[in-house]
Amino acid sequence: MTDEKTALRAALERRRAEAARADAAEALARIGLKGLGVAPGVVVAGYVAFRSEIDPAPLLAGLAAAGVRLALPRTPPRGSPAPLTFHLWAPDSPLARGAFGVLEPLADARIVTPDVVLAPLLGFDRQGRRLGYGQGHYDRTLAALRAQRATRFIGVAYAAQEVDALPEEAHDVRLDAVLTERGLVACGR
Repeated sequence: MTDEKTALRAALERRRAEAARADAAEALARIGLKGLGVAPGVVVAGYVAFRSEIDPAPLLAGLAAAGVRLALPRTPPRGSPAPLTFHLWAPDSPLARGAFGVLEPLADARIVTPDVVLAPLLGFDRQGRRLGYGQGHYDRTLAALRAQRATRFIGVAYAAQEVDALPEEAHDVRLDAVLTERGLVACGR
């Protein structure tokens, strides 16, 4: 299955790059602020866009203005089986480059447990299967979080990143929904 996923990753990364458009982030924010249904005080973990990922920054700013507490992930070193850690963050908080070159909160930012995790991806299907970069960070993290409490797992993507079906392995954690610039897609099980 690794070869199949590797080929899919390359194809879906090209598809995502072709789908990227500047106005998508604002559309994503409008849809997300209405559709996610998160209350003030809830902790939502987002991410900082990397490469051609759809940018959640306008959505995160809107959530913060609505009283939602935000967090961003810090990634463990390459090859580590440790899960992501989520650190309290505000849109004006400083960031530093992490192990993979992604901007992350500073190491001394307070660790929090999110109620909702927004995750970037390369591809998704309507059954909730997600294809990421292949390191397994979100799968390990969500499995650990869900063992402790209910945690919503929402993919964030361009609508063009949807495929009919993705391969699945035993360790893959399915999404509850996917937020795109065209709408919120509920995922079936």
